[in-house]
Amino acid sequence: MKFIFIEGATPIDEDERQDLIPRHIQTQDELNAFENLNIAQIMPWAHKQQNLLSVRFLKTLHKRMFGHTWKWAGEFRKSQKNIGIEAYRIESELHQLCGDIQYQIQHTAFSLDEIAIRFHHRLVFIHAFVNGNGRHARLACDLLIQNLGNSGFSWGSKTYNHNDLSSLNDMRKAYISALKSADKGDYEKLIEFSRG
Repeated sequence: MKFIFIEGATPIDEDERQDLIPRHIQTQDELNAFENLNIAQIMPWAHKQQNLLSVRFLKTLHKRMFGHTWKWAGEFRKSQKNIGIEAYRIESELHQLCGDIQYQIQHTAFSLDEIAIRFHHRLVFIHAFVNGNGRHARLACDLLIQNLGNSGFSWGSKTYNHNDLSSLNDMRKAYISALKSADKGDYEKLIEFSRG
């Protein structure tokens, strides 16, 4: 199978590709459809979860999202990628992130939307897994904001009239641009995109 990596996507190396579970998949579209079906199937479980701000939950969420697709689902990446922190720092950074978000919630450091978006951004920035980090971060963020009593995010689907961040289009370009602004400490574009 040949993988096509779009802007902002994490390349999967040859060893990691060998861990693809469904051997019938031949194209990127088939892979995306298979992963999306798996993610849709875990939603009832995901919405019942309460302890969202833990490394254990974040690993379990990734495992459930991608466990039928990849053998390495739910395991932290071991190699350096085009994005993300050094692999050896992942676990400690996730512990720090969960503690920071708990503190922000308890002390109303920001609006609930901004707290959730900061959580999303740092999950993407850390890039804990071989692949699926954006989808994982968006779902974790949605679960968090809903757990806090607000509605889930639309992630640009209202503005762009579709829900496809997996292909190179204007919606994905806006998302990547908003993430890059957040990398510089400006979360406004990402907050706006998340509700647009």
